[in-house]
Amino acid sequence: MNAIPQIAARPREETAPTVKPVARWTVAEVEALYQLPFMDLMHRAQQVHRENFDANEIQRSTLLSVKTGGCSEDCGYCSQAARYNTDTEREAMLPLDEVIAAAQAAKDKGASRFCMGAAWRGPKDKDLAKVSEMIRAVKGLGLQTCVTLGMLKDGQAEELKEAGLDYYNHNLDTDASFYGQVITTHKHADRIDTLGQVREAGIKVCSGGIIGMGESRRNRAALIVQLANLAPPPESVPINNLVPIPGTPLANVAPIDGFEFVRTIAAARITMPTSFVRLSAGRQEMSDELQALCFLAGANSIFYGDKLLTTGNPEADRDEALFEKLGLRPI
Repeated sequence: MNAIPQIAARPREETAPTVKPVARWTVAEVEALYQLPFMDLMHRAQQVHRENFDANEIQRSTLLSVKTGGCSEDCGYCSQAARYNTDTEREAMLPLDEVIAAAQAAKDKGASRFCMGAAWRGPKDKDLAKVSEMIRAVKGLGLQTCVTLGMLKDGQAEELKEAGLDYYNHNLDTDASFYGQVITTHKHADRIDTLGQVREAGIKVCSGGIIGMGESRRNRAALIVQLANLAPPPESVPINNLVPIPGTPLANVAPIDGFEFVRTIAAARITMPTSFVRLSAGRQEMSDELQALCFLAGANSIFYGDKLLTTGNPEADRDEALFEKLGLRPI
């Protein structure tokens, strides 16, 4: 059985509130969920979902890359890694007025959360000051704020909290035992450490993974366990379906079966009952019917807008039409 990482306590002057895990899941238990007949799994996921959420409401977030390309990491799925020959070029950090304009446009289209991403191994202090300014400005528009900036150093999470940050995104990406086949420039434990810093600063956690990178079902089950057994689980859990990017090591990975992806959504919903489960990257390649199954399995959040960091996303009009067909309402 794979080891289950916990967010380790870090020394601090004040005593942080302790929150015990709601449940302890094992890999074998989550594998058993995957093995249920599909209709039984969907029924169970729906029961859990309806006990904790309005099943007809979807939270909508918009994601903006505020600093694109040139990353020193070697994440095998990422077009922004400097070492890979992709179509993504290095760009300077966006000026504040462009970020504010993008956030206002997202709000006008119905987004309630605005996420900002930067292609760094981790932010330098001078860059963090600029991001903090963006957070304050976006917060001033009445939007929830989220950033994904890579691994944090001591004190940086506290600076983000002071700026008003609501969520910090730092995906575990994949199971700890499979991690080295996707990323070698840092370890799975480094991500757990950053999540610990975020928690101790009083910022909500957004952390999920990428499905379809060549991992086994057991790896997928282990990823769900590693997320669900964090203390507490992430408030937001993005589940991404790999978008193969030409020029990256995972460019030619065969796509995952759609039903297997839906099973992963259902497993996330059952094991993390009160978390928002976000249907994230890969939606542009999904049919309306597959997306509907994901919502039925317990996904209740999406990225909204025509682009994620560097990959495409369904146009807002398509999402509006799908919501109309399904009778879904935005939160």
